[in-house]
Amino acid sequence: MTRPPLSHPIAALTLALTLGATARHACAGERWITSWYAAPQPAWDAGFALPMNVPAQVDNATLRETVRLSAGGPRVRLVFSNRYGHEPVRLGAVHVGPADDPDASRALTFAGQPGAAILPGATVTSDPVTLPVRPLSRLAVTTWLPAPTTVASFHWGAQQTVRLAAGDATRAGPFAESARFGGRLFLNAVLVEAPAAARTVVVLGDSITDGNGSTPDADRRWPDVLAERLAPLGIAVANAGISGGRLARDGMGRSALARFEQDVLGQPGVTDVIVLLGINDIGWPGSPFAPGEPPATLDELAATYRQLAAAAHARGVRVTAGTLPPFEGALAGTPYAGHYSPDKERMRQQLNRWIRTAGAFDAVVDFDAVLRDPGHPRRLRAAFDSGDHLHPGDAGYRAMAEAVDIARLLQ
Repeated sequence: MTRPPLSHPIAALTLALTLGATARHACAGERWITSWYAAPQPAWDAGFALPMNVPAQVDNATLRETVRLSAGGPRVRLVFSNRYGHEPVRLGAVHVGPADDPDASRALTFAGQPGAAILPGATVTSDPVTLPVRPLSRLAVTTWLPAPTTVASFHWGAQQTVRLAAGDATRAGPFAESARFGGRLFLNAVLVEAPAAARTVVVLGDSITDGNGSTPDADRRWPDVLAERLAPLGIAVANAGISGGRLARDGMGRSALARFEQDVLGQPGVTDVIVLLGINDIGWPGSPFAPGEPPATLDELAATYRQLAAAAHARGVRVTAGTLPPFEGALAGTPYAGHYSPDKERMRQQLNRWIRTAGAFDAVVDFDAVLRDPGHPRRLRAAFDSGDHLHPGDAGYRAMAEAVDIARLLQ
């Protein structure tokens, strides 16, 4: 039988259907999960209590960021976000490779092109690149921003250092660093190709989940330690914590309820979320962070938790809630004093009691019981305290991760 010319409508339709079936077949053989994540936050102005500590603008410069994956796989894809931007962000070139050998990096493409423009409010996902990565391995991501780029969407802190070099430094050779700062710029996620049984646990939280108080650039946050426990089981951990994050109200970022769809339910492979939020809802009102804000109420916090659980359960995602750690004396003697008070402590106790007994969650992890001083339960145990009486240090974060019942995550 002679095939009709491509200009023939039947031939064109046949070719389109054939190519579409081929593409669907190729995509059907792929499965991706989130192996690393950094939740975006909107930029704030100089009137806020904390500085952003990142450049207001980057122009013809290259960023080098190191990430530690949780799960591994034969191929990777990178996701970049401009969630809170008001103008496109242009990626001129992006390379990714082993952190201990950046010269072995691979150039990424986006829909077959070497760069991409991230529209305001959007993300871009790279094409897959063959780069076999092991669980818990570190990658170096090198991104050239060729045009003046306003930093309107970023990730604050995270105990991670970004290195900056002038011009296009994505190619092999020494990275001529001209500046460095903490946080993340535009890099949002690393996806890995994974077998059918692999999946992702998302951890949703605030600065305690983001790792404040842990050793910088050492991956010692409690989600990092949880990832070490789950890696042999083929389960990834995505850290969706943001410093200043709050449950029911906006803080240094949108409220948990506002960002839940993008930061949790939208993650490829997610089956579980662990939520540790509420201490900023309680501590911020009346402090330098929110001096005129009325105190949080138990009804407000409980209703928000129930909404998160309902949204997760509607998508088949299980929810584990963590009790709030002690915080007596939090930030005392600093410009941010006022985070703690006896009334706020009573609210923490009420919320923890509700979390333990409400039956709203699939599981509860009692971080309060793990971290509190047995002789003075309103404060952190000294060995677990980073020194500011709010954030645990490395030992405290390890104790938190070890308190998670991973058997429940395997069910």
